[in-house]
Amino acid sequence: MAEAADFPGMHPSPARRWLRRTGALLAGAPLLAGLLQLPAQAAGPSDAKDSSDAGTVAVAVDSLTPAAPGDGDTVTVSGTVTNNGKQAVTDAHVGLSVGSPLTTRSAIDSAADHADALPADGTEVGGKYVAEFTKLTPGVAEHFTIAVPVDKLDLDKDGVYPLSVTLSGETSARQWEQVLGVQRTFLPWQPDTADTRTRTTVLWPLTSGVHMTAETGSNAQQTPVFLNDDLAREIAPGGRLDQLLSLGRALDVTWVIDPDLLASVDAMTGSYRIRGEGDTPTAGTRQAVAKQWLADLQSAVTGKEVVALPFADPDLASLAHNGTGVTGSLNQLQAATDVAATTVETVLHVTPNTDFAWPVEGAVDPSIVKVATSAGADKVIARSDSLTDGDLSYTPSAARPIGGGTTAVVADARLSTVFQGDLTRASATTLAVQEFLAQSLELNLQTDKQRSIVVAPQRMQTASQARALSQALTTLQTGTWSQSQPLTAAAKAKPDPRASTRVPSNKSYPTALRKQQLPRSAFEQMAETQEELDNFKVILAREARVVTPFGRAINREMSTSWRGHSTAASTFRQSVRAYLDTLTGQVKLIDKSDTKLSGRSATIPVTVQNNLVQGVDHLILRLTSTNPTRLEIDGDDYAEQRITVSGGHTSTVKFPTSANVNGQTRVIAQLYTEDGQKYGQAVAFEVKVTEITATVMLVIGGGVLLLVLAGFRMYTQRKRAAARATEEPDEARETGEAGSGAAGEPAAGQENPGDAEDHTGEKSGVPTGPDAPQQPSDGTPDTAAESADPSGTGERVDR
Repeated sequence: MAEAADFPGMHPSPARRWLRRTGALLAGAPLLAGLLQLPAQAAGPSDAKDSSDAGTVAVAVDSLTPAAPGDGDTVTVSGTVTNNGKQAVTDAHVGLSVGSPLTTRSAIDSAADHADALPADGTEVGGKYVAEFTKLTPGVAEHFTIAVPVDKLDLDKDGVYPLSVTLSGETSARQWEQVLGVQRTFLPWQPDTADTRTRTTVLWPLTSGVHMTAETGSNAQQTPVFLNDDLAREIAPGGRLDQLLSLGRALDVTWVIDPDLLASVDAMTGSYRIRGEGDTPTAGTRQAVAKQWLADLQSAVTGKEVVALPFADPDLASLAHNGTGVTGSLNQLQAATDVAATTVETVLHVTPNTDFAWPVEGAVDPSIVKVATSAGADKVIARSDSLTDGDLSYTPSAARPIGGGTTAVVADARLSTVFQGDLTRASATTLAVQEFLAQSLELNLQTDKQRSIVVAPQRMQTASQARALSQALTTLQTGTWSQSQPLTAAAKAKPDPRASTRVPSNKSYPTALRKQQLPRSAFEQMAETQEELDNFKVILAREARVVTPFGRAINREMSTSWRGHSTAASTFRQSVRAYLDTLTGQVKLIDKSDTKLSGRSATIPVTVQNNLVQGVDHLILRLTSTNPTRLEIDGDDYAEQRITVSGGHTSTVKFPTSANVNGQTRVIAQLYTEDGQKYGQAVAFEVKVTEITATVMLVIGGGVLLLVLAGFRMYTQRKRAAARATEEPDEARETGEAGSGAAGEPAAGQENPGDAEDHTGEKSGVPTGPDAPQQPSDGTPDTAAESADPSGTGERVDR
C-alpha cells in the first residue's frame, strides 16, 4: 500500500519530514566539510597562525618620547623583548604600526584593557625603522630602541592613535615570519593649540598614616611619643613624602594636605621619643630632616592653593554609615575641622581652604553628603563613577549643585584612576602616562565647549605613582589642549544643565569599600574614651596638657588611613584608652583596712593620692554609711568634702562619725567630680563599733572607790600620830630629839605615817631640823600630841 505522501494533494506527516531532512543533512556533510577546507588549503604559510607560538614573546615599552609629539618631532620608542617560549626565535625584528584614530573614550578603555592582545593595529612602518635580532634565546631579555620621524607615522587629523610595538620572527616549528608579541599604547596627536582648551584641576594629596600616640612626657614641653620611626623615613631624602614634595613643587596643582601630617612633622623638629618594641621609648634623632622638609614645603606652597582636610583625614563614609548612631561622633568631626586651619596656618604660614570634604575614592551617597557638610564644608569632592551621567555623550564640567547649598565637584574617574596599581616598572609607567594623555585629549575633542575637569588621584600615592602622574602632568601642562586652574575655580564654574545632579542611594555604595569601613564598635570605643576624658579634665589644674593630645588621638582613630588595616586600627584605639586609664588611675583613694571605734563618736580619716605632675581640684570625696541606723557620718548617712591635691602629693581628710548601736558597718569612700560623675574606684571598709558596757563601768567605779578609801585611811592615821606626839612629856620629847638627831624625823623603830614614799628627810633629799623649810604636809611643831583615848563629847576630831 502506497504511503499517503506519495499521492497528489496529500502531505507527509511531521515525523516523515524530519526523517527526510536528517537524511539529506547526513548525506551532504562530507561535501560541506570539503568545501570548508578549501580556503585553508589555498592560504599560504605566511597567513597561518600557530597558536603555540603567537604571543610567546613579551614586548615592554619602557619609554616613549615625546609623549605627545608635534610637527617635526622624532618619536623614540625604547623597551625590551623577552622570549617566553621554549624555542628560539630567529630572523626577528621589532616594528611600529599605527592604527586608525580612536574616536571615543570607551575605545581607549578597550584598547588599554587588551594592550598585549594580537593582532597589531594598522600597518607596520617598516623599512629602516625597525630593530632587528638574529636570534632571541628563551628567557633572555633584549633591549631595543626605534626612532622614527613623526611624518612617517601617517598621522592625519588630531586625535588619539593606537601605537602597536610588535615582535615578528620565525621558530623552528613555523619557519615563516609571524607576529609573536605586541604591546599596544597610545600616541596623542594635537600639534597645534586647540581652539578650546580644557581647564584641568589636579589635586596633589599630601597625606600619611597615623604616627603619633596620645603619650607625652611629664616635662614642660610635653615631649611627644611616636609609634615608630616610619614618618622620619618618609620625609628623609628619597622617601615617599620627600619625593611627593619635590615633584609637586614643579607642577601647577592644588595641594590637599592632612593637618595631622604637618603637626607630626612639626613635633619632630623638637625633642621627641619613639615607642618601638621596648617598654622605654627611645629618643628621636631626625630633627634636622623634619625642619628641612617643612621648610621645603613652605616654599613649595607659597602662592599655590592649599586645601586642608579635617585633622587626621576622618573617614567620612565610615562615620556616615556606622558612626552617626553613636553619641558624640559628629562632634569629633567638628573638632577635627575646627583645628585644621589653625594647624596649617601655624606650620606653613598660609591660609588654607576648608570648604571641601573628600570621601574615600569620591564615592558618595546621601548619608555621606550629610555628614561631609555637617562640619561646615559646602563642597564635596566626588568621582564620576559614583555620580554618573548616564547617556551623556561627552564629559561635563565638574561642578554639580546637589541641593541644600552643596556643590559636588565631580572628578573624572578615568583620569583619576589611571595611576593606581604597581607602577614600579618603567613599562607600566609609560602605558599609564600615554593612557592619561590619550583620555585627556579625547575628552577635549568631544566638543568645542570649554569645560572644567578635576583629577583626584588616590590620596595615599606611592612614590612611583606620583612620579608617573608628574610625568604626565608635565606634558599636559605644557601641551596644546589643556590649561591649569585651581580647585576653587573648578567648583565655581558654571554647571552643565545636562549633567546629573542625583546623588546615588545608600545601597549603591561599593561593597568593596564598605568592607573596609570602621565598624560601629570603633565609634563606641571612641565615645567611651571621650567620656572618660571629659570626666578627667574637669579635675585638672592644667587640662590642656591632657585634652589636646588625647583629643587629637581620638581624631586619629577615625582616620581614612586605617582602611585595610583593621587590626592596627583596633590596637591603636586600645592603646589610647589604656594610656588614659593609666593617667586617671594616678588620682585615687588609698585602700583602707577595717577600723574599730571604741565609744559613741570618733573621726575616720580617708587619704587621696595624686601621682600626676599637676595638681587636681574640683573633686568631691563622699563617705557613705551603708547602715546609718548603726553608724552615722556627720549626722547623716553620708558626708562630702572638697578635695585639692598638689602634683605628687597626698591629702587626708577626716569625717566625724557617731555610733548608735554596737556592731559592724560597711563604709564606702568614693570620689566624684563636681558635676556628680563618679571618679575612679570606690574604697570600701568595715567599721566595728564597740561601746563601754555597764560591767566595765562598775569595775572602773569600784577601783576608784578603793583608791579614795585608801587615801582617807592614810590621812586619818597621820592625824592621830601627830596628836600623840603632842601629849608626850617634855623629857621624853628631849630624849627623842637626842636620839633622833633631826627635828621632825621619827625615832628609831617608829614609822612616820605621813611619809608613804620617803621615810626620812635624808632618804628623800629634803633638809630637816628647826631651820628646814616647812611643807604643807608637815605637822605643826608646837601642836600638842593627840590623845589616844576616845574623844569626849564635843571634842573636835580630825579626819
